[in-house]
Amino acid sequence: MIPAMPATAASSHRRKGGSPSARQASVATLRFGRLAAMGVVAVLILLAGVWGSWGTAQQVMLTKGRERGTVEVTRCGEETCSGPYTPLSAGSTARARVVIERSVAVEKGRTYTVVVKPDGDEVVRSGPAGVLYAWVPLGGALLLASVVVAGGLGRARVGWVLAGSGVALLTAAFVMI
Repeated sequence: MIPAMPATAASSHRRKGGSPSARQASVATLRFGRLAAMGVVAVLILLAGVWGSWGTAQQVMLTKGRERGTVEVTRCGEETCSGPYTPLSAGSTARARVVIERSVAVEKGRTYTVVVKPDGDEVVRSGPAGVLYAWVPLGGALLLASVVVAGGLGRARVGWVLAGSGVALLTAAFVMI
């Protein structure tokens, strides 16, 4: 206490600011809450990327017992393309018309190796290009999660690794198409 300061002023000053240990505890609690929240957001983003990719990826990657063949794209609409299906695997039957999702990877007049989705006439691309194309949503999720990890969690190196993985996946998918 400073000799010129009255005792009541010194005690009221201590009560306003609180003790240093209480301040440190509240700062630590807020920091932990921020890290936990950003960690949950990053994990949810990555899970959404896997969930968005898995619907197509399971068809392309787990091909045992599925019908495999080729489709020659003869017609394209706004959202889908279609053409005759020629079987390549045993037990697969030829079809006059199957439907494939229209994207930058599908052009009229080209032939693609495909896998037939169960119970229908819808097909997805197979092979390396199909696998990479199926995981494109995960690539976008990796890029988005990298920002959350680097900025929200303060883990710049991990953020760079996530961003690099996302860019590599998206670039590989683009090159293979």
